[in-house]
Amino acid sequence: MSGGWSAFVEATVRTATPLGLAALGELVVERAGIINIGLEGVIIAGSFGALVGATHAGIAGGYAAATLCGVGVAFAFAIFAVWLRADQIITGTAVTLLGLGLAGTLYRAMYGASGAALTIPTSRALAIPILSRIPVVGAGLFDQPIVTYVFYLMTPCLWWWMYHTHAGLATRAVGESPSAAEAAGVRTNRVRLWSLLFGGAAGGLAGGTLVLAQAGTFAEGMSAGRGFIAIAIVVLGRWHPLGVGIAALVFGAASALQYVLQALGLNLPYQLFLAFPYLLTLVALAGVAGRVRAPAWLARVDEG
Repeated sequence: MSGGWSAFVEATVRTATPLGLAALGELVVERAGIINIGLEGVIIAGSFGALVGATHAGIAGGYAAATLCGVGVAFAFAIFAVWLRADQIITGTAVTLLGLGLAGTLYRAMYGASGAALTIPTSRALAIPILSRIPVVGAGLFDQPIVTYVFYLMTPCLWWWMYHTHAGLATRAVGESPSAAEAAGVRTNRVRLWSLLFGGAAGGLAGGTLVLAQAGTFAEGMSAGRGFIAIAIVVLGRWHPLGVGIAALVFGAASALQYVLQALGLNLPYQLFLAFPYLLTLVALAGVAGRVRAPAWLARVDEG
């Protein structure tokens, strides 16, 4: 029985890691008053960048390329959303479509119709001494690829930065009232740009995680809606770093639970099990609707 629970915890953390990384990056972006619907394009760009980087420069090169690709896509979004004051929803949708299409096109051009073989280097699990031997949950929580530990550390560090530093206060101020932030000497465009670049780096790293720590290869459309799920996780986490980290784990648990339900041999359509985590997300979003307050200037473009 303990082996089953350990596998469930491991699957929970594995699923939550890329979602949590992308959601924490998006949290900073939304705290600066911008919603990046193009996060899906950022993730798929990171996935493709990880494939190319790992092929030529190993695992470290893969993660570096994934991060840079994510930053590049986020910068393209920033040009329109920050400086040109374009509608963020429309721009983000275009960026998503561009990312998906460009990644697929480059993949076929570089690797041909047969695609890339499962031969790229991938991250191995790194067991933390003592902690990984904790009964039931130890192996699932502390015998993971190093990028999972990045997610663990990123959550409290981001909380500390957001609520205990001047830069974090400035970011939250821009998301609440750009005019007041400007009056206090905050350069709003700079804050928004750096927030978007951070969100792009985190989203790109999330995409790299899919390739280098999970699938071991690239497939067209492998982001599979994770960018939109990450945006929902930000709402579920009430725009708070610790809440976002917990919400990512909850969604990861819901995804892992589908395997448990299927293992029980229930005579139900398998599509229902696949849809379960998304249904749970909708229920959770309905539960918090009206009870949480988004940054006051989120997605607005007529000031600053």
